[in-house]
Amino acid sequence: MVHLLFSLVMMEMAFILVLSFANPIRTLVVKGLDILKQGRGPLVTKTVAATMFVVFGSTVYTITKIQKRSKDAGGMVNPTDEVVMAHRLLEASLMGFSLFLGMVIDRQHSYIREIISLREKLEATKKLNHNNEQKKRRVEEETEKTKVM
Repeated sequence: MVHLLFSLVMMEMAFILVLSFANPIRTLVVKGLDILKQGRGPLVTKTVAATMFVVFGSTVYTITKIQKRSKDAGGMVNPTDEVVMAHRLLEASLMGFSLFLGMVIDRQHSYIREIISLREKLEATKKLNHNNEQKKRRVEEETEKTKVM
C-alpha cells in the first residue's frame, strides 16, 4: 500500500505543478477536471476521499494503540512493534498528505476556472467599450460634417 500511496502523492504533486504554471498541458488538465466534476465524478471522488479518511483514522488509532502498549510495558519497545509503528506512521502521513494535496488540486482548479471566466468577461467588456467608442466617433464625425455644411 505504501507504493500506491507514494505514486498517488507523486501524481498529485505533478498535477499541482501543471496547474501552477500556464502551459498547454494545463488547459488539458483543467478540461479533464471539468469533465471529472460532471455527473457522478464528485460522488466517486467524495467516496474515495471518505474511505481514505476512515483508513487514515484507523491507522492513527493503531499508532496510538501501539504507543500505549509500549508505555504500559514500562518503556520497553518491542522491535516488531517499532517496525509496525514506523510502517503505519508512513502510511498515515502519506494518506494525510494525499488528502491535503487533493484539496489543493480542487481549490487550484476552482481558482483557475474563476480566473478564466473573469478574463472572458473582461474581454467582452473591452470589446463592448471599443464598439461604443467607435460609435461615438462616428456620431461625432457625422455631427462635424453636418456643422460644416
